[in-house]
Amino acid sequence: MIDPNAPGFWAELFEVLLIATGETLYMVFFALLLTVLIGLPLGVVLVTTETGGILEKPFGSQPVGRILNRVLEFVVNLGRSVPFVILMVALIPFTRLVVGTSIGSTAAIVPLSAVAIPFFARMVEIAIKEVDAGLVEAAESLGATRWQIISKVLVPEALSPMILGLATTVTSIINFSAMVGVVAGGGLGSVALRYGYQRYSVIHMITVIIIIFVIVMVLQGIAARLARRLAHRGSASATTVRDKIAADVPA
Repeated sequence: MIDPNAPGFWAELFEVLLIATGETLYMVFFALLLTVLIGLPLGVVLVTTETGGILEKPFGSQPVGRILNRVLEFVVNLGRSVPFVILMVALIPFTRLVVGTSIGSTAAIVPLSAVAIPFFARMVEIAIKEVDAGLVEAAESLGATRWQIISKVLVPEALSPMILGLATTVTSIINFSAMVGVVAGGGLGSVALRYGYQRYSVIHMITVIIIIFVIVMVLQGIAARLARRLAHRGSASATTVRDKIAADVPA
């Protein structure tokens, strides 16, 4: 058991928490980056390959679109249904293949991304479905390509709910990052396990909880403010989408 009255306790506590916080932020940042890079296009393809979507017939074939949609739907549902602890252990061989090791903060990015990508893809799908169908019809009537409809209408108009979905995803990643300490993933979760659980240090447990709470609150606040700003701009520019498409489509 750790004695808080021992010489050097607070200095060691500060150093341990500082390193662990840096590791947690490192894991969360790169897991979030991979989540956006993969989850955003995954969510877009998922919703646009549905029946009636603008990618309903990729390569001119509706069966291809239907199969693609079903496969992506299965992957997203599978990724969201597997408990993180099981997924984390199951991905150890893949993690070792990708980064060369299954231990440490870099290795933890793999399972964190794997659990966050399907979640964010579903958030993107929900956000795009809220876009006014009239804007897509207007873009189609102006001769916009499918890429222009996605990049000029669907994604920009759905940015505000996407940001809110991303904030929820970040919170999940932070929570899951605390669990990677079970498999020597480092970060604040590892501190809580090694000092709080194995050595019964209440101070370590409380400080870890406070730090995680502060990180979540800061990121949630930034995301909420950004989402409100984008929502305001989106509602104001909804009527100008046609002009934007018209300016981008060759006469």
